[in-house]
Amino acid sequence: MNKQLEIAIVILNWNGRSLLEQFIPNVLKYSDNATVYVADNASEDDSVEYLRQNYPEVGIVMNKENGGFAKGYNDALKHINADVYCLLNSDVEVTKNWLTPIRSFFENDKKIAIAQPKILDFKNKSMLEYAGAAGGFLDMFGYPFCRGRVFQTLEMDQGQYNDIKDIFWATGACMFIRKHVFDSLKGFDEDYFAHQEEIDLCWRANNLGYKTKYIGTSSVYHVGGATLNNMNPKKTFLNFRNSLYSLTKNLPLKKVIPLVLIRLVLDGVAAMRFLFQFKFQHLFAIFKAHLSYYWNLRKMSKKRQQLDEYKKYYVCTSIVWSYFVRKRKHYSSLVKD
Repeated sequence: MNKQLEIAIVILNWNGRSLLEQFIPNVLKYSDNATVYVADNASEDDSVEYLRQNYPEVGIVMNKENGGFAKGYNDALKHINADVYCLLNSDVEVTKNWLTPIRSFFENDKKIAIAQPKILDFKNKSMLEYAGAAGGFLDMFGYPFCRGRVFQTLEMDQGQYNDIKDIFWATGACMFIRKHVFDSLKGFDEDYFAHQEEIDLCWRANNLGYKTKYIGTSSVYHVGGATLNNMNPKKTFLNFRNSLYSLTKNLPLKKVIPLVLIRLVLDGVAAMRFLFQFKFQHLFAIFKAHLSYYWNLRKMSKKRQQLDEYKKYYVCTSIVWSYFVRKRKHYSSLVKD
């Protein structure tokens, strides 16, 4: 008889007592045959004490500092042993039997390295949610989008994504990854701090031949914006800078320079759009993102993998052109499956 797959659900926490109080009960109730951990990023509130008093069955890993999403998980997962990690945001409500189809796919297909369920909006449960929706993709210039979410346009969940599909990146809000794959990739790139480090991780996995899967027969509800709101200038800074990091690290050498140059121009167009919208903080965030990218360019270049062959990473040429010029605002109009 085959040994059952061991899943460790690991929730990263920083000053999140209210979120743990709200969402931990469902995680424990609906996560049969999985071990639940909270990785605490040096919280200053009483969230750890709350867990110890009310949920002694939850394992607690204490990180020495708040190193953000990337370092927080890297530090914590060194102390947790399981076949598969589920990296679960503290603001996610899981559903009955959510683990069953995901466990089945990992047990039956050894090529699957990373996976995510359908991500729905906790505040409007009929809508797909920004951070992951029905699986992530990139366009040619490294701009991320999802089935069910292109820029700020979100689709209603009408069962159109109740499928199983190969995707390019899985959301960090609810990412399943085999331990040996996470270890072989040396975890997340801590220079990202937060935002798009999951895209970089999935891209590096893709370059090594691993598969990332969307499993739409499993659903969770994500609050979103609990750490940084979608339109927070700090998030704008991190998203623009980290996306350039990923291009630099993961593209074949002959494609890096031309694509990064085009991307810098497109980022400038985005900055002008913020200018005309009087969103000056976001304009300066893009400017600072580029300065930070230039400052760290040499460091990022040293992290490049030695690619034996070019692996296509994008599914459409430009979502900027398609979305803003051609007014194609849904995945189905961008990509023909």
